[in-house]
Amino acid sequence: MAEPWLLYGANGYTGRLIARLAARRGLAPILAGRSAKRIEPLAAELGLDWRVAALEDPTALRRALGDLRAVVHAAGPFADTAAPMIDACLATGTHYLDITGEIEVFERIFARRAEAADAGVALVPGVGFDVVPTDCLASLLAGRLPEARELALAFHGIGSTSRGTTRTIVRNLPRRGAIRSEGRIVQVAAAWKTREVPFADATRSAVTIPWGDVSTAYWSTGIPNVTVYAALPPRRVRWLRRADRLRGLLGRGSVQRLLLAWVDRRVAGPDEEQRARGRCQLWGEVRDDAGRSASERLTTPEGYALTADAAVCAVRRVLAGVPPGAWTPSRAFGVGFLGELDGVRIGAGTSVDDAAKPPAAPADAPGETNRR
Repeated sequence: MAEPWLLYGANGYTGRLIARLAARRGLAPILAGRSAKRIEPLAAELGLDWRVAALEDPTALRRALGDLRAVVHAAGPFADTAAPMIDACLATGTHYLDITGEIEVFERIFARRAEAADAGVALVPGVGFDVVPTDCLASLLAGRLPEARELALAFHGIGSTSRGTTRTIVRNLPRRGAIRSEGRIVQVAAAWKTREVPFADATRSAVTIPWGDVSTAYWSTGIPNVTVYAALPPRRVRWLRRADRLRGLLGRGSVQRLLLAWVDRRVAGPDEEQRARGRCQLWGEVRDDAGRSASERLTTPEGYALTADAAVCAVRRVLAGVPPGAWTPSRAFGVGFLGELDGVRIGAGTSVDDAAKPPAAPADAPGETNRR
């Protein structure tokens, strides 16, 4: 019989995908959120148990977690929701996973690694499209060039976003871009830098974005200089640069409320056909001070489809055993984790080679490498 675990935010767009996939694979998630009206119908449809607990109610949250060994937290924006869930996990000894892609959330979680270790709890954020494939790609490349000092990652093919993801994007509009420079996260202008990236199908122009790997790649590899790029249509790049100049206006409460109301009315997320048809291309390159380099490409399913798959695989891995502390996906599960995900291809299209993966269980704290 499958071991139960909590799926919090199960009524959201991505939460529903995770719940349905977990049920199809014979897992036993207990669906949870703040509203019985939203959780109970999905639980009835899938034949699963359910619980209600608000993140603002620590007692109810601990009660919901108390008899379970793991939670997949899928209710964003994680800048607001991660801390109360982690507090409850540390109090109850429950392993924590989430699907965040927010740089500041990763940094806050990794800052609690000693606290998590003392509590016997594994904190594994980012077990979705952001950042599983790019994080594993970063670790794969770091293994090929151990003295690397620079890491560039890029992706192409991100389609439409869910309502929750879009709300997070809107909330972050007043913020600037970000890169990692000599180990420190540095703010830069939106679409600050452009480069040509040789993706699998074509070379495309890409611009810098504040992707989660600005945080996680450093904790996974110790490489001190990290830049992440996205290949975007020219009109989207122009929009990003215009928004950067209007940060003050976009941060006003009245403007935020208008934008978020528009998102709630107009944004639904990709449908089943779009998820099935979509593909993402990823590229990464590392360089050392001697001018040596290594690069690799990945092709993955559509981002939300991969997120559901990765989250389900990740919680099974955590229940099977991950050391306490705070881990990136590649440090918790190894690069070979990519090989467990449906439809991920490396290089010219072959399956991910298990021989490329590092030790499956990390032996030291994140980032404690000789590159520091």
